[in-house]
Amino acid sequence: MPDKSFPSQLASSNSSGFNRRAFIAAAAGTAVAAPLTARAAGEGASVSVAQDPSLPVSMALKVNGESKALTLDARTTVLDALREHLGLTGSKKGCDHGQCGACTVLIEGRRVVSCLTLALAAQDKEIITIEGLANGNELHPMQQAFIDNDAFQCGYCTPGQIMSAVACVQEGHAASEDDIREYMSGNICRCAAYPNIVAAVRQVASSARKG
Repeated sequence: MPDKSFPSQLASSNSSGFNRRAFIAAAAGTAVAAPLTARAAGEGASVSVAQDPSLPVSMALKVNGESKALTLDARTTVLDALREHLGLTGSKKGCDHGQCGACTVLIEGRRVVSCLTLALAAQDKEIITIEGLANGNELHPMQQAFIDNDAFQCGYCTPGQIMSAVACVQEGHAASEDDIREYMSGNICRCAAYPNIVAAVRQVASSARKG
């Protein structure tokens, strides 16, 4: 049954001179005006205007030992900066949601999914991509191990797999096959070359332990 007291409550409020809509509007206006007034007083009555976030931003990325000056949209990811602006297409765009690992690069020695990392956040940090692993014509041991163990088929995920595998060994997470599977689980191979990938990581880890 409807509550007939509700309209009478409104009526009594109105009869007492209280206007609910006017009260809410006044309160909202005060909430907005107060911080602006305080800010203006603190800045000599001048209110600063925030920079338009759609404008390009100048930044410097240190990629494979070289500093690269770029002017990019502030929302540009490391992956898009590498592929679209620096021509380094080795890092692949797979899911673009940080779930497949195809875009993995090393930033300050840590593996990172570059599709979810803003270029601005990587400024002045050492970024290593698949193009930066080899020493001239001499392949990195992990690159060679992937070839030796036939650890790829279509090859699309391979750059990310290799970058993650390098970090896996450096982190000391390649002591056993179970460890390798666990710490490489963020990299998906849709061709299912996992046994060969594990073998490649074990080969490099074994060589590293021997010195």
